Amino acid sequence: MLKGKTDVPPAASKTSADPPAKPPRTFDQDDNPIKTPRERKKSVTLMSAELETALAPAERLFTSERNQAVRLRMESVGPGSETPITIHQLFLEAVESYGDHPALVFRKGGRMMTLTWRQYYEQCRAAAKSFLKLGLERYHGVGILGFNSPEWFISDIGCILAGGLAAGIYTTNSAEACHYVASNCEANVLVVENHQQLEKILQVKNQLPHLKAIVQYEGELEQKAEFLYTWDQFMKLGENIPNKRLNAVIDSLRANECCTLIYTSGTTGNPKGVMLSHDNITWTARTVSKMINLHCCEEVLVSYLPLSHIAAQMMDIWCSMSLIATAHFAEPDALKGSLVNTLKEARPTGFLGVPRVWEKIQESMKAVGAKGSALRKRVADWAKSIGLQYSYSAMNGENEVPWGFMLANNLVFKRVRYELGLDRCKLCCTGAAPITKETLDYFMSLSIPVKELYGMSESSGPHAVSIHEYRIGSVGKVMAGCKTKLDKPDADGNGEICFWGRHVFMGYLNMPDKTAEALDEQGWLHSGDLGKHDEDDFLYITGRIKEIIITAGGENIPPVPIEDAVKHELPIISNAMLIGDKQKFLSMLLTLKCVMDDEGNPTDILSPEAVDICRQLNVRATKVSEIIASNEPVLYKAIQDGINRFNKTSTSNAQKIQKWILLEKDFSVHGGELGPTLKLRRPIVAKMYQDQINKLYSR
Repeated sequence: MLKGKTDVPPAASKTSADPPAKPPRTFDQDDNPIKTPRERKKSVTLMSAELETALAPAERLFTSERNQAVRLRMESVGPGSETPITIHQLFLEAVESYGDHPALVFRKGGRMMTLTWRQYYEQCRAAAKSFLKLGLERYHGVGILGFNSPEWFISDIGCILAGGLAAGIYTTNSAEACHYVASNCEANVLVVENHQQLEKILQVKNQLPHLKAIVQYEGELEQKAEFLYTWDQFMKLGENIPNKRLNAVIDSLRANECCTLIYTSGTTGNPKGVMLSHDNITWTARTVSKMINLHCCEEVLVSYLPLSHIAAQMMDIWCSMSLIATAHFAEPDALKGSLVNTLKEARPTGFLGVPRVWEKIQESMKAVGAKGSALRKRVADWAKSIGLQYSYSAMNGENEVPWGFMLANNLVFKRVRYELGLDRCKLCCTGAAPITKETLDYFMSLSIPVKELYGMSESSGPHAVSIHEYRIGSVGKVMAGCKTKLDKPDADGNGEICFWGRHVFMGYLNMPDKTAEALDEQGWLHSGDLGKHDEDDFLYITGRIKEIIITAGGENIPPVPIEDAVKHELPIISNAMLIGDKQKFLSMLLTLKCVMDDEGNPTDILSPEAVDICRQLNVRATKVSEIIASNEPVLYKAIQDGINRFNKTSTSNAQKIQKWILLEKDFSVHGGELGPTLKLRRPIVAKMYQDQINKLYSR
């Protein structure tokens, strides 16, 4: 069981009656503890004269081999010139400077528990020793399969300290998908959340020759085997491993070597193992942290997005470490409704949500608003018009406060922020997938600007950021110390977005061909995204090369803007996918908004918003199947009217939607149509609905 302070809120930690945490346990080569003063600011970065000894020899900027180092993209001056450090050095800096500050806050057995940064560090060292005891080999993987938890963090960091490669596995993965990741990283140990996830691994265990042990961190084991361990058993395994042995491993870590694998969601073929170095992670985390806040110990966040995805991992684990932030853990059913409870409890100072999370909050708030009295609705509409005016003024740097804003703020905005748990949130962000202008405007009207971030696993997360400066529709400006190049721009300035900087990954594990496709000989990372800059250097994403639909007439059409426009016209539509590659005209697959069950699967029941729209049309249906079975004439006409409104705005006949079809169920992660971050998996959807697509083009 995790040990930490109990029932101590972060703000009260320094005045708690609990005894102070033990001093940081750092050790010399003779296994003697080194005493360090409390709360001192001590840099553990290396002197520039020692840089050569801190890095492993390397000539190339990229590799596909797990045990090869790479040459860093060092700059001579500026943010790109900072001395590289390892994960352990970043962690030790936090512990020796702010060891008693709360690091992790979580529930265990109905009680609130807190781990300080010093306790957190000690548990990561203990986990590292246990991995060594289990036989973790250098550059071999530790797969982590479970919802966000302190054990997830500790397993990840402990693996890295022990010289392994930490590899998150999505909880929605099938047994076969788990096998692929574990096999690809040659995992020696797999850490799973519960029996449900353990069963997946047991199905494929015999196909994993490198696997030595499995650790389950929630609940008791339902079966006994010599290779199975509870979390408590695991954490005790390494107690007899001498500190000297672990220190030797830690001292051998090099900033330009791989320590983490981020597996892409595999929308087209098997996932690729994105190799990130210590420097990729530490440099990116420190650079982002400086943009967020120059002061330590002030930030609070909620960990709930999948940690196997780079966005969550970078913010929740690594930026937290750099900022000396406090991370609160949401419940596993966070995205089914409990997230708001954790937000109200933690009151984060920053919040990152993928677009679907913001859309779900928007839908929920609209549903609540629809039940209000006529007077309440009028007040809300008035306040939102004032809020939108003020937010756009602030975004443009004008900061003109319209008449009535203070009243609207007191009557509406403060209450909304409080009810969402965002009352002290200074930075609300979105990333990982495109978000609609409608959703951004909705939150702007509530004086909650949601700012876009842009990047990819291959760039250690962020590349362009909207923090201090932002524009609706733009993903921001390039991060300090990085460069953007638009490759082969067209007449309108649209070109493939290419990245350069210390955040650019090492390569894809065991995939030299794919690595060469992503990284050119000069070391530029080719994103596959199309974009352009405005006169103020804000970056706009205009399409994706692989997603571009090329019609039979040779017209190149980016699907996302069209899909977003259709959903804006038709609020009853949940998902829209444009099709028409190599066809004479465009068509669209549509799904209706429905209620999701506890497992995140779409049900047949229309969402409250969808039912409300049906009632406005005098349609009495409450189920998706009722509408599909009868081809409900009034609703189908309303959808066609919305398509017609969009078509009137099209820039050419080739971009008009000629046909569409309503599908019988909404898209979901479990269904396979959406990736873990709710991004549309176009090739998979096209294959799943090939018969319906064929009918659209055979009529």
